[in-house]
Amino acid sequence: MRGLVGVLLFATVFIAGCAVTTGATTAKQSEVSAWRGRLAIRVEAEQLQREAAPTTFSAGFELSGNPGVGELTLYTPIGSTAASLSWTFDTAVLRSNGEVRHFESLEALIKQTLGTELPVAALFAWLAGDNLMMAGWSADLSQHANGRITARRTEPEPVAELRLVLEK
Repeated sequence: MRGLVGVLLFATVFIAGCAVTTGATTAKQSEVSAWRGRLAIRVEAEQLQREAAPTTFSAGFELSGNPGVGELTLYTPIGSTAASLSWTFDTAVLRSNGEVRHFESLEALIKQTLGTELPVAALFAWLAGDNLMMAGWSADLSQHANGRITARRTEPEPVAELRLVLEK
């Protein structure tokens, strides 16, 4: 269960990079924006477990908000809700499989679920078309105008890749 929730959360956070903007975005990232699309995440096995298969996940998503306040819903291939996340500056909530879990922040939710941190502020910047640099991460925004974003983490392990396709 924790692995599935972790992958869902990871996908959710990275979905934003693949989403289509349905609202106005600004470089300030303080306004509420919305994106919709599909995402795919691939997390390689760690150095000591190289023979293990990578973990992959794909889902449809709807994301609204900004790094401080927002909501993310992940959808299964048949359109049902797989997980719902919501956060404010001081709390985060994960709803999945009829369970509700509360966390002190989105970062705490991500770290607890995945065992690693993700660059939430960078993700929202990438969605807005701003190639914000983040240690260990590189984003390819060359296809942003076509609704496609790819981001890759090389450090710390495990290596991860996020691919987003936004609806137009």
